[in-house]
Amino acid sequence: MSLLHEDQTTNDTAAHGEEYTKGSGHLIWGGAIATVVVTIAIALYVWSGQKPPAAVGTIEQVWAHPMHSETSGFDAAGAAMPKESFDQVLVFTRVKLHNQSDKPLFLHQVMTNATLDDGIHSVFAASASEYDRIFKAYPQLAPLHGSGLPNEATIDAGQTLEGTFVSAFRLNKQQWDARKNLDYTFAFEYQPNLKLAPQSAVIEQ
Repeated sequence: MSLLHEDQTTNDTAAHGEEYTKGSGHLIWGGAIATVVVTIAIALYVWSGQKPPAAVGTIEQVWAHPMHSETSGFDAAGAAMPKESFDQVLVFTRVKLHNQSDKPLFLHQVMTNATLDDGIHSVFAASASEYDRIFKAYPQLAPLHGSGLPNEATIDAGQTLEGTFVSAFRLNKQQWDARKNLDYTFAFEYQPNLKLAPQSAVIEQ
């Protein structure tokens, strides 16, 4: 066998190897593109299959009324007893809740959540009857008296429920002013909780 023939065989082998390498590169790129396409298709399928939340809403306005109270020093029978004093902040909130599903929603619990240095303080909203009694006990709060929001209510499909509720925090004004966050939890039967936060500053009343 001549040297010329050996060189030709070597060149043919190298050419085949180069073609194989190029072919492998095309396969790798093709596999990567196919993976990306499949990933996008799965993402679009998941996104299109997600349903919008049944309940949406907005916090229309929030008022806070710090109070320092002191007991009369007499019990229900008129007997003398030590006086007690305490601080609290009444938080009045007007909210609008909308049912954007095709089935009724059942509201059964409302909570106001204030984040302080020591963690989250959550307080249940007062009932509609307690809400009305507050304005009888504190006539000076009459300008805040709106239509009370029932903390148990049915919102029919496509309907909106609007009203005001109050929550009482056992905090003094300094503690309340030092809060880091304020938001609300609306609990519906058979549905995820709806979390809302005020979009404007809290008004001190």
